[in-house]
Amino acid sequence: MKASNANPIYGYDRLEQLTSWESDWAGLRVVVAGLGLSGFSAADTLIELGARVLLVDGQDNEATRGKADTLKIVGAVGAQLGPEAMKTLPQVEGQLPDLVITSPGLSPATGILAEAQRLKIQIWGDVELAWRLRQRQGRKLAPWLCITGTNGKTTTVGMTESILQAAGYKALAVGNVGTPILDALRDPVDYDYLVVELSSFQLHWAYSLSPLASVVLNVAEDHVDWHGGYDNYLADKARIYENTQLACVFNADQPETVTMVEEADVVEGARAIGFWANSPSLSMLGVIDGLLIDRAFLDDRRNQALELASVADTGQLPTRHTVENALAAAALTRAAGVEPAKVKEGLQAYQPADHRIQLVANTHGVLWVNDSKATNPHAANASLSSFKPVIWLAGGLSKGVDYRELVAAHKDRLKAVVLLGTDTAGLVAALQEEAPQVPVHQLAGSSLLADPTDGASVMRLAVAKAHEISEQNDTVLLAPAAASMDQFSSYAERGNRFIQEVADLVDRINQQ
Repeated sequence: MKASNANPIYGYDRLEQLTSWESDWAGLRVVVAGLGLSGFSAADTLIELGARVLLVDGQDNEATRGKADTLKIVGAVGAQLGPEAMKTLPQVEGQLPDLVITSPGLSPATGILAEAQRLKIQIWGDVELAWRLRQRQGRKLAPWLCITGTNGKTTTVGMTESILQAAGYKALAVGNVGTPILDALRDPVDYDYLVVELSSFQLHWAYSLSPLASVVLNVAEDHVDWHGGYDNYLADKARIYENTQLACVFNADQPETVTMVEEADVVEGARAIGFWANSPSLSMLGVIDGLLIDRAFLDDRRNQALELASVADTGQLPTRHTVENALAAAALTRAAGVEPAKVKEGLQAYQPADHRIQLVANTHGVLWVNDSKATNPHAANASLSSFKPVIWLAGGLSKGVDYRELVAAHKDRLKAVVLLGTDTAGLVAALQEEAPQVPVHQLAGSSLLADPTDGASVMRLAVAKAHEISEQNDTVLLAPAAASMDQFSSYAERGNRFIQEVADLVDRINQQ
């Protein structure tokens, strides 16, 4: 790692001076592009600070009109809604904006953002804005522990928050996890730590962050269209390490994260701390004989190690994936000074979110597991690696991904595959090529399924088929490796439907 105190923000002098709540925000002309959770929060905050805010959103519906009306009541100067509004950069009260605040999901190629870049008008995300506003007179300055990765972010954020709270700190999970970070800064509670989940989209528009500790959990090809290629995606993920103060935590199993840390410009004295689910080397966290072990945060780490928790403390279904997440959370909190006993206490207290390697039922020797949040092959790999033999409920909106590597890695674990989704051609081809011995049951052609987009009927048939072919010691795993929108409104609806169908099945079995 390279030490650096440089701030990679360039632009107008006034913007560079906006580094606290008390800075001169009054009269700043700002376009806020996107009125989702983060966009609404950014607009509301900037209006409170006296900025002249124009609202823009590509949707013109009851929800966006309602948000715009609310913000205009508190001081927004206007709103432009609908697809045309996103094509060009509007003026604010007759002049070009000083600043554009963008919602994370908007691609840099979107017309309004592309024009701002052409005109050399700075674009910030809500995370950049929040970092500049975190200093406020009379308020505690809460350090940030920042977390990104292709998969496992939300779990690791939750574990980190739980460990800090077990240690007696006021800690809050914010960012991509659901609570807008600007809302946390406006909260009257003085937090000791903010645990910040950051997507690659958010990192793309963040420049000034200086986390106390940071981690990239893992990386795999995802959102490459948005970023314009995998290398750009990796570069945006790597931004999380820039200017880290104490600890750059990295996945020692992935060369990409090792390289990110090696090339990061950090604050003088920051350490590189590796983790993996194997015996830890010096300055690493790992696993020995079912125990989570720290060889990084102790004085005599060359000759000694600390026991933090057991693998069993990481959840109902302690998989390699959850163990790695727990090690990352432990590393972040140990960097913050949390004692080993509190790491264990926090992991035991953590309540995992639904739909990520979630135990649904264990009945008649068959384990039913919901991993509906596995919307890409990399995420599905984590849960498929954890069980054997598996009846795999898979498929959905594939987005053109290649399934061959995933199927080849797990062909010996698969007892059967039950296909969901309306777009299964790629998955079928991968199964035929890499695992021709595995029986595949396609629901799309079933005479019992009148409408292949009817998610409720699809899941009912899938659970029934899985039950029909399951035997003692099997695991029925919903890990679609695909998005859900062809048959469900979200991965959460898909997972909830699976949970309900399994519950109904168990009731019928028990009544027999």
